[in-house]
Amino acid sequence: MPPNPTSMHQAHSMSDEAAGVKIWSIYISEAERYDKALINSWRSDMEGLLIFAGLFSTILTAFIIESYKTLSPDIGQNTLLVLQQISRTISNSTSGNTLADIPAPEFIPPPSSVLCNSLWFLSLGLSLSSALVATLVEQWARNFIQKTEMRSSPIIRARLFSYLYYGLKRFQMHVIVELVPLLLHCALFLFFAGLVAFLYPIHAVLTALVATFLTLVASVYIFATVLPIFHSDCPYWTPVSSLAWCARGIIRLFLHHIQHEDSSGEAAQAVACDGLVHRMTVKAVVDSPERTERDTRALCWTLKSLTDDGALEPFLEGIPDLIHDSANRRRYVYDDRIRLLLNDSELQLGARMANLIRMSDTGLLPSSVQTRRITSCLKAMWAIAQLAESSSHPQPFYFIQETHLFSDFIQQDPSLRHYSTSAFALVMRSRLCS
Repeated sequence: MPPNPTSMHQAHSMSDEAAGVKIWSIYISEAERYDKALINSWRSDMEGLLIFAGLFSTILTAFIIESYKTLSPDIGQNTLLVLQQISRTISNSTSGNTLADIPAPEFIPPPSSVLCNSLWFLSLGLSLSSALVATLVEQWARNFIQKTEMRSSPIIRARLFSYLYYGLKRFQMHVIVELVPLLLHCALFLFFAGLVAFLYPIHAVLTALVATFLTLVASVYIFATVLPIFHSDCPYWTPVSSLAWCARGIIRLFLHHIQHEDSSGEAAQAVACDGLVHRMTVKAVVDSPERTERDTRALCWTLKSLTDDGALEPFLEGIPDLIHDSANRRRYVYDDRIRLLLNDSELQLGARMANLIRMSDTGLLPSSVQTRRITSCLKAMWAIAQLAESSSHPQPFYFIQETHLFSDFIQQDPSLRHYSTSAFALVMRSRLCS
């Protein structure tokens, strides 16, 4: 019986799919690290917002219990009017006079009371809505993790991760997540505004004090909202900042359209939802004097923080790559920064390298660790010594005074001959050039 072409095709297809297990396993590990960190951050944010929304709603309800009474007639006042009417009736009946019924005055709630209760009930509605959305986000996040873990096959799990993640992006779940704190912020401002209306008929000074505080809080909030639009490195941010950035982009597109200019450039990028993040990334990595200064400060801080010899070793291992590439072609980008690390009186990179070599030669370390550290130091010395050749004002690099250690390294470990000889030759040459 001839083989079924359909079954053969399915068998080959399954075999081809199984061949990608290793690749998809790598994708799963990376996706788990990124997606789970994102989902867990959403869940932790929602938990904190739920607690705050619950406490805020409780406090707001206590205020509403007192304020809503002003929307209906005062029972005590009505009782007083009835007693007055009875008293007049009895008084007139004894004197023989008749008294016409006095109609009760129509109750009209004061405008401040209507405004206060309107703001507070809206605030309560927003607070409870934020709690509801936060609960839903927690459930959606939990559901995402459960769906990605319900299959053991790496290929199926990888495709589930991809399918669900792009579903998150397609339906803009991050917008829903940012909506929760925005609802709470709106509820807070409505509460403060209602508090001003509540105090207005009671005491003028107290009303002015609360109104001043509300104005101050609103000003700080607006400042924190607008500032990241003009300064990408600003740590302040509110949920309205993204909306303000998009509004700015839309306005720029509109102005470009009016002026009959091309609107596909920077203004079009500004409308994107991740415009703030994109702009921050571009400004952080674009070549500029500010970036060079930031890099220098970062390297200086890194070297200062490496107080342990074991922590300093990986830093030294990376220095040769800053001076030349794998094909031994010279690099000049980091020359000034390396010189700063060498010449700075607080950093003293050369002295620390020399001290690391001395400490490695005490015989207290395992031979493998000792060889690795000495090799790292010698390679770093060999690379740094090349800076003297490219400098217009060469300076000698006095890494170590005990030059006999170079020959000692060769005697202790012949595998260090190449590194020790090269480092010694270049160090002495840098002194000669200077």
